[in-house]
Amino acid sequence: MACVQVFTSNFVVFPDETCKAVIEVKDGKIERISRHSTDVSAYSESQITRCGDLVLMAGVVDSHVHVNEPGRTAWEGYSSATRAAAAGGITTIVDMPLNSVPPTTTMDAWNEKMEAAKGQCWIDVGFWGGVVPGNSSELRKMVDNGICGFKCFLIHSGVDEFPSVDYLQVEEALTQLSATSSVLLFHAECDVGPSVTDSDPSEKYSTFLKSRPQKMEEVAIEQVISLCEKTKVRCHIVHLSASKALPMIRSAQARGVPLSVETCHHYLSFKADDIPDNATQFKCCPPIRGEDNQEQLWEAVRDGTIQQVVSDHSPCTPDLKLPGKMDFMEAWGGIASVQFGLSVFWTEASRRGFTLQDVVKLLSVGPASQASLSDRKGALQEGYDADFVIWDPSETYTVLESMILHKNKISPYIGKTLKGKVHKTVLRGKVIYDNGHFTDSVPQGAFVFASRKTKNTSML
Repeated sequence: MACVQVFTSNFVVFPDETCKAVIEVKDGKIERISRHSTDVSAYSESQITRCGDLVLMAGVVDSHVHVNEPGRTAWEGYSSATRAAAAGGITTIVDMPLNSVPPTTTMDAWNEKMEAAKGQCWIDVGFWGGVVPGNSSELRKMVDNGICGFKCFLIHSGVDEFPSVDYLQVEEALTQLSATSSVLLFHAECDVGPSVTDSDPSEKYSTFLKSRPQKMEEVAIEQVISLCEKTKVRCHIVHLSASKALPMIRSAQARGVPLSVETCHHYLSFKADDIPDNATQFKCCPPIRGEDNQEQLWEAVRDGTIQQVVSDHSPCTPDLKLPGKMDFMEAWGGIASVQFGLSVFWTEASRRGFTLQDVVKLLSVGPASQASLSDRKGALQEGYDADFVIWDPSETYTVLESMILHKNKISPYIGKTLKGKVHKTVLRGKVIYDNGHFTDSVPQGAFVFASRKTKNTSML
């Protein structure tokens, strides 16, 4: 029993109920769960973490994070990004293939990224690969080595080393993936022609919003659905912003098209009309839209059209934002927020009647499943990694610049009062973050790899 650790709380979140429970952990895995009990008399005090009335639930999985290392480490890096994530109750992130240099579009580039990340990760890290023109021959190798899936852009990505792909190039990639159970993620915006003029004031958020109309997402998603239905390969829409695309998404899902969707915390918490002039910390692509659009996104989250909510943490150096000085049309488009996602989501979701079960489903189960990590992440289940967040859903706090752990301290959440405070983060049975402090001087995170490989085509 000496190597066993136990965690007990009066409020442990399971899919079917929230109840008191004891969770026994051995070798980083959940060994046994005893519901409706807090009896730990068989264990020594040194083995026990008592959570009392704090909520214990599966650690958050954020499957949309831009770490940017190597190559743009001044923007963000593995140490700072994963520390910020741990402070927010996240136990696994999946790193996007850009904006690192080189981008993760080949096996060699992926190995270079993992070498850069080695020894820096405070939580577990998985990886997305990228689909760009001319790299389709790399995809199967990366699948066989455990890449979580791939991402592509249907419009300029913002960085020249990660070019967009056209319809035929996407079809070629999906053909390569058709004998696997992998997934292709889409930044689903297409160029639909100019929508702003020189007379539109560039300091106004309304001008930037006008420059990225919902039509850009609608046209792109229509293409994605067409290809997804044709190839039967799993496709996923990242950071959905346009509510006008929801009817076609619902129709495709009802037909059995293997299409999944995520949205982001900022689309569910901020409204276009509230964004001041030159407040470039709010700029992201696709953009934050209006209140009616937001309510329709919330309804899609509620009815399951959208299966997960993530951060799309996409920071940059201050000179590319300059909030209050730089205008919206020239600033970098990306929101830095990985540390605050759980609190941001709960602040809005709790007042709309969402439950703790919904939080786990949308912030843990959904992202883990999409990234093919659901055999060990995202759930309180025997045999799974003992990754927990221990938090108080009723406690509020105000975001201060001084508490931000990601590298560049720019975020639209500064000054915002949030509901739900993380007290402890547990990674594979070890408390790594405890009430504002890290418990070890050495990062404990590991790389995680997708649980599926190439399908055995002889069985198809």
